[in-house]
Amino acid sequence: MRLTILGGGGFRVPLVYRALLADPADSVSEVVLHDTDARRVAVIAEVLTRLAEGHPAPVPVRVAQSLDEALAGADFVFSAIRVGGTAGRIRDERIPLAEGVLGQETVGAGGVLYGLRTIPVALHIAERVAQLAPAAWVINFTNPAGMVTEAMSQVLGDRVIGICDSPVGLVRRAARAAGLDPAAFDSGRVGYDYVGLNHLGWLRSLTFEGSELLPRLLADDRALASFEEGRLFGAEWLQTLGALPNEYLHYYYFRRETLDSLRDTGETRGEFLDQQQGGFFERAAAAGGPDAVYALWERTRLEREETYMAHSREATGGWQRDSHDLEGGGYDRVALALMHAIVRNSGTRLILNVRNGTTVPQLAPDAIVETVCEVTAHGARPLPCAPLREDQLGLMLQVKAVERAAVVAATRKDRGAALRALALHPLVDSPAVAARILERAAKED
Repeated sequence: MRLTILGGGGFRVPLVYRALLADPADSVSEVVLHDTDARRVAVIAEVLTRLAEGHPAPVPVRVAQSLDEALAGADFVFSAIRVGGTAGRIRDERIPLAEGVLGQETVGAGGVLYGLRTIPVALHIAERVAQLAPAAWVINFTNPAGMVTEAMSQVLGDRVIGICDSPVGLVRRAARAAGLDPAAFDSGRVGYDYVGLNHLGWLRSLTFEGSELLPRLLADDRALASFEEGRLFGAEWLQTLGALPNEYLHYYYFRRETLDSLRDTGETRGEFLDQQQGGFFERAAAAGGPDAVYALWERTRLEREETYMAHSREATGGWQRDSHDLEGGGYDRVALALMHAIVRNSGTRLILNVRNGTTVPQLAPDAIVETVCEVTAHGARPLPCAPLREDQLGLMLQVKAVERAAVVAATRKDRGAALRALALHPLVDSPAVAARILERAAKED
């Protein structure tokens, strides 16, 4: 079975390959990498060479020179592209901040700007997949994942599935805080109700062998303080919500504090990653062999994980991440589990980005939502969920309107739709601000 990774020079690609090497099923017979940056993909290929050393049957890796070459004959396509690179991310974050509103890769005006730049490229990829590998399943990592998956689904239908590691990370941390052994989670005895959009969702039920655990967890201040979301949102607010929010909801619930933190540090996440990863690829190209490149990658990866969501953590006391959250990945394991579930027709339950159907009746059937799905050989089917509370539904409806307007703007080159996407976002407080952001972005891109 051939796996193609688009954005094959991406910094986190070795996490996917490491998961494949640890896969007892040996389900992948070849990995094909494609990237528009030849230097980056050459460096990542060296890291994969080092990972494969000593493995009894390493998965062969090939670098494809063109998109069409990479897609031809693919069974699964992992799309993890970054259109505009980290320089584009810096612009997406800095332009809104200059107007006094939050700039972040996937949230707020920054997420809309990133989507407008990325969607045309993602649609081109979808069209080439439909032409060259119509039976392939596309697993979309590319952010903003919900928006990009929704655009690609216009071409590929249910054969594109978006993934994110935030929801499963939340469920695992909550289960640990509730006293469950990690093995219990992997055994399938843990149940959960999670629903929302990508980077905007809530864990509303957590069960073990049918017994509900979430109310007891929410009532325990000490248990809440033992994991990331508990420290990020605080016990009082979580108890008020009666649910555990995805970490990215911190930008919505604590926008003032996060914005102040960003202003105080003077460095956006994009600027940090641009310097860190730019330095990594420059040093790695001259490192002299897979061992040196791998050691450099591992040090850089750990620093990346340690600084994840640093501005939100700074806004809530400046605490450090737990050691078990620094091993990296998460999304790689979700991708592998999704691939296995399709191949084996297993009915595995995973939190994925898929077409809504009737899961949230107030949303269109073709709108992409992030929720618990059952995965078989026919793909991912969203499962029924409890009705959303008014505050949850209201936020979902507004952000979904933003996402769909952004898709229209990117596919039709419609400035009015782009302005609507920016101005209607809950984190942008003025159509005049939205218009200035859009005008400046057009000049700088």
